[in-house]
Amino acid sequence: MTSDPNQPAAEVTDPKPTRHPAPPEVPEAPRPRRRPRYSGRNPRRFEERYKEHDPTRYASDAAKIEASGKTLAGSHRPILVEEILGVLAPKPGETAVDCTLGYGGHARRLLERVTAGDAPGRLLGLDVDPIEFPRTESRLRALGFGDTAFVARRSNYAGMAKVLGELGWGTADVILADLGVSSMQLDDPQRGFTYKQDGPLDLRMNPQRSPSAAQWIATVREADLEAALQSGADEPHAALLARGLVRARDTEPITRTRQLAGLIRGLLPERSKEDQDLSVRRVFQAIRIVVNDEFGGLDAWLRLLPGCLGPGGRVAVLTFHSGEDRRVKQAFRVGLDQGIYSSIADEVIRADPEEQRSNPRSSSAKLRWAVRAAENSGELRVES
Repeated sequence: MTSDPNQPAAEVTDPKPTRHPAPPEVPEAPRPRRRPRYSGRNPRRFEERYKEHDPTRYASDAAKIEASGKTLAGSHRPILVEEILGVLAPKPGETAVDCTLGYGGHARRLLERVTAGDAPGRLLGLDVDPIEFPRTESRLRALGFGDTAFVARRSNYAGMAKVLGELGWGTADVILADLGVSSMQLDDPQRGFTYKQDGPLDLRMNPQRSPSAAQWIATVREADLEAALQSGADEPHAALLARGLVRARDTEPITRTRQLAGLIRGLLPERSKEDQDLSVRRVFQAIRIVVNDEFGGLDAWLRLLPGCLGPGGRVAVLTFHSGEDRRVKQAFRVGLDQGIYSSIADEVIRADPEEQRSNPRSSSAKLRWAVRAAENSGELRVES
């Protein structure tokens, strides 16, 4: 049978396609969280310096930063270490006290000396800062210093005699007090010690204790503020600044670090920027001293110090401004006259040019020392 050419061709249809179930959707794997970019070669914000906060991971970068004379954010470089070890001469088996534990740099070196050769030496570390204290204790524990060799207590150094008594240790052979503010505190704007970055005006070594710097400024009398600026910082513009700051706070509360710094500069318009910056530093220092009762604590510690040193015991004190150094110098001289100390430093020991270059915060440090007499007892009697 032939097909009719006049008829349309039959439509050819494809067979019905077989349907297959769609493959299940596979969730996209989460992308690993990118680390924050290191903002510039020298990020200014404390929290952005992640390489400095983790120097083990970024050892090369950390080494370059330290070589440039800067301290890694969140850390602290101990000052005059070899000079301190030289005057204290810690020996294996001796008892030592680090009255201001800080980052633990000095304590580590003292512990290495008193425990050398598995000797039964020990060190008591004191610090009032509730934020940095547990970090430093953990850091020293990680280095292998157990509970027998290293005892840590959160206390102001003025409580040294009480803690020694509670431990049943009696006296110590070696005592160190570093009266400077740790870099960890200075660098963190939330602690309120720095005006280079804005933060709450706090300035407390122990943030759990009132008042803060802002609270103190809110109520201090003009005459008391002037006296604090003179005694705590030898500020030449004390009267002018006290008057201006009291007037300013009566208009608007002073609660931020840069706010206070700006007010100080504004009160000294005819001074150079360098002079203004010096006054800012001095005012912050003076307020910090008052808020933390640093002179009261130091005076109490100096009175009780002889009773905490065994015969022939050595003490070293690092000071960072004239108000501290005057007190230590006077106490040591009076103790020498009263036969409590057998010898004292004739002159202060300063950081050499190389240390000042590599660690600029050492430039204002002054080291004094004294040696306890073999036979004498009682508290130091200092005329006020």
